[in-house]
Amino acid sequence: MNSTKPTTTSSGSSGRPSASALATVFAAVVSLTACGGSSEGGGTGSSPSPEGSPNAPITPTPVGTGVMAEYSPLFAADTPITEQLQYTEPDGTLVTFMGARPTERHARERGEAWDAPDTGPGRYFTFPTFYFQNRTFGLEIRDEVPAGRQRIEVILHVNDGTFDGTTFSLFRNINNPNVRDFGWSLNYGFNNPNEGNKPICHAGERTCRMSFTSNWRTSPHSPLKIGDKIELAPAPRLQRPAIDGGGERYYSFEQLYVVGKGMRPWYGIVPNLDSEPLPDSTLLGGQASVSYNYSEEPHRVFQQMANNIGIGNTKRFVQGRRLFHTSFADGKHSEHPNTNPVFTEHVGQLGPRYNQARCIECHAANGRSPVPAQGARLDTLSVLTGVAGGNGAVLPDPTYGLNVQQRASSSTAPDYSVSVASYEKTVRTLAGGEQVELVKPVYAFKGPVPSLYSVRQAPQVIGMGLLEAVAEPTILALADPEDKNGDGVRGVPHWVNDPETGKVHLGRFGWKATKASLRHQVGDALVKDMSVTSPVFPSRSCQQGAPDCRNGAGATAVSAEELQRMSDYLALIGVPAQRSLRSGYPEGIRVSPEHDVNPELIARGSVLFAQAQCTSCHTAQLTTGNTHPFAELRNQTIRPYTDMLLHDMGPELADTLTEGQAAPSMWRTAPLWGLGSLKYVQGGVQNVRYLHDGRARTLNEAIGWHGGEASASRARYEALSKEDRTAVIAFLESL
Repeated sequence: MNSTKPTTTSSGSSGRPSASALATVFAAVVSLTACGGSSEGGGTGSSPSPEGSPNAPITPTPVGTGVMAEYSPLFAADTPITEQLQYTEPDGTLVTFMGARPTERHARERGEAWDAPDTGPGRYFTFPTFYFQNRTFGLEIRDEVPAGRQRIEVILHVNDGTFDGTTFSLFRNINNPNVRDFGWSLNYGFNNPNEGNKPICHAGERTCRMSFTSNWRTSPHSPLKIGDKIELAPAPRLQRPAIDGGGERYYSFEQLYVVGKGMRPWYGIVPNLDSEPLPDSTLLGGQASVSYNYSEEPHRVFQQMANNIGIGNTKRFVQGRRLFHTSFADGKHSEHPNTNPVFTEHVGQLGPRYNQARCIECHAANGRSPVPAQGARLDTLSVLTGVAGGNGAVLPDPTYGLNVQQRASSSTAPDYSVSVASYEKTVRTLAGGEQVELVKPVYAFKGPVPSLYSVRQAPQVIGMGLLEAVAEPTILALADPEDKNGDGVRGVPHWVNDPETGKVHLGRFGWKATKASLRHQVGDALVKDMSVTSPVFPSRSCQQGAPDCRNGAGATAVSAEELQRMSDYLALIGVPAQRSLRSGYPEGIRVSPEHDVNPELIARGSVLFAQAQCTSCHTAQLTTGNTHPFAELRNQTIRPYTDMLLHDMGPELADTLTEGQAAPSMWRTAPLWGLGSLKYVQGGVQNVRYLHDGRARTLNEAIGWHGGEASASRARYEALSKEDRTAVIAFLESL
């Protein structure tokens, strides 16, 4: 067994590139990034070209400001939307479309009665068997109140097949003191005049309708007015017997509609967790943010749809999710593998070498890589590899190609396992004497030790579509490669070639921003982690870095349609709203751990985070553009805490591998949204790791590793009092 640790390569005595080098950067290999390189966060095109190969250099020359003189926007200015979400008719009627999927129970149902001891999670955020077919639908809400009339009509839209008996509950009955987890003032259904007024509703028709003309939240009812809150809880029932042999009766999401405005993410207030729109300041993902959850399922919060999702896009979401959970070995779903139907099209498509058989295996519950034990194979992380070529280029490793595929289908194949052999330990002392132990992994290779390599953990897959929707000028405005403002923070855009078209785009995804689009990222992860081909990388030789790997390829394992479905799924995953508010639990009821927060401490931590100038890189707020195909993602004010630029983080965080224009010490600013949910998603705080290689076990450790451009901010944080540092951590854990 060969044990080794990365050695830092640097430019000059400072251990980091000079400002002029950052401004002009260098042409190098645009390598692939697999599941450990992020499936965060598309372009189109099918013409193979030399520039479209994984090894192609960036050809345009950056200008002196570090901004590329010529690049192609990811989405053209005239990109049409896939699906309309809301519009106003000439007479003032506001029309809103709400997508819905099946689930098992209600939004406020825990695993036990509200006044009983904790026994387990609820089943509101779950995905029932067969969820990915024949079970998505939506509501068309025709709100006539803005037009001066007292009427709201709701039309049921079925995406596939026929629903028979769908019920519809509205206006949560918060005036009844006995109502806690659920209970409704108005229970109704959707009657179809073409079916003898029976609740039989067919796909493609708008004939199943219901309406109401007053506010049922008051007693007696009051006239409807703009700003009134209406909770919507449809419960679909498929025509019996179900056409695919799956279940027939389901619940669905409980959504909040605000009269005259539209759908809004919500949280629970007094009395009894009444639904209330979340303040804009908490909406990390804008209107795509996921509402607070009261069924005690924080471990499933990274798997939810954008709150503002449309009807057709809900179907796209579940179809893509199925692929994300499908094994390319046996075609089985990771959930209910013996009940969900086998995806036969993908049986036996796993390559001879691979890391995992499903995307979800690296991104546990849509979170990060599972934490391996010391000495265990790192097959849910990625080990990127290379060898130095001429003129500063990085070529594929002669043994591994562009990454180590640690598993093999054949029992006689060589063992290419990579593991952590040991840790180097150092201690940092903070103000007041608190000590933080930092550990740096030393890796062992069963196969040859690559001359250049970089170990990456898989990050959580939330909010990627929103980051994809940020317009290039918004990101480029944050770049300061010459440090003209003198704050020590530069920020450099990473320019990458689209592997299908050769066009130059702004890099957005991956630990070094080496992917321009979700399509690019998905195709990359498929070929590197599973040796599964797609239109992006149609040959397994792309994983070996073959410059002609796109030429002459036949049918791919993942079709163009399926590639689009996976990209759509990732784009439409919502971001949990910031948990910085106290919820209005009934008196005497145990508060769920994820909601047991201190708003004053969080607010204090937010101020201190900014005062330490952490927001110089972790930009608190961005606005998405208006060109993404999904209307859900357009014109959203988001709070991802990233500038999506490359920064030199100093020699201690450097490895040995250059990717594209990103030197070994340069990393994309990681988004911070979702940090506080990781301990639930990963199955406990002991299973959470931070930074690109997962070396940091706590947020204090992660901050302690920040060097280079982040050195001054780290020093400011470490100089804070223990109480102030606690406030900063509380703020980060609220995200």
